[in-house]
Amino acid sequence: MKPLRIGVLAVQGNFREHEQMLARLGVETVEVRKPEQLDDLDGLVIPGGESTAFMRLMRLYGLDEALRRFDRPVFGTCAGMIVLDRGHLGLVDVSVRRNAFGRQVASFETDLDVAGEDAPMRAVFIRAPWVEDVGPEVEVLAEVDGRPVLAREGRFLVAAFHPELTDDTRLHERFLELVREGALVRA
Repeated sequence: MKPLRIGVLAVQGNFREHEQMLARLGVETVEVRKPEQLDDLDGLVIPGGESTAFMRLMRLYGLDEALRRFDRPVFGTCAGMIVLDRGHLGLVDVSVRRNAFGRQVASFETDLDVAGEDAPMRAVFIRAPWVEDVGPEVEVLAEVDGRPVLAREGRFLVAAFHPELTDDTRLHERFLELVREGALVRA
């Protein structure tokens, strides 16, 4: 079986940390900066960064429309979650509030209880958003103070935090399970 090829949107933000995490899991990564680089990928990660800059650069390079057509699993973290929401690309049925936990000085780390995990998961929140509203098909997987911060809808996994900034690979592994499920469905 050929190794999975996962794209990491590399127009802005902390894409290298995701690449390193995925490489630890034996995955081939591709830095995505142009629409044609989405071809032949098994999945895509949209990293944290600055959501306004992401949207501007994605429009400039035609990646916004290419992402709307991309039919493979997608994992969005922090700003990646924002660009996937109803108010931006409209691919995940959630409304997200930017910088909901506060400015840079309000950044924090905490242990999250994640649905389906036996042990808590360390989560790094940096100018983090939270989910204000979820659609009926969205499964909330973790919350902080009653606010959803990790969710799944079909082939989409979204996190308000930065799992790539810890040594815990479980969330990336969960995304790769979605990718493998999707590959089986397409086969």
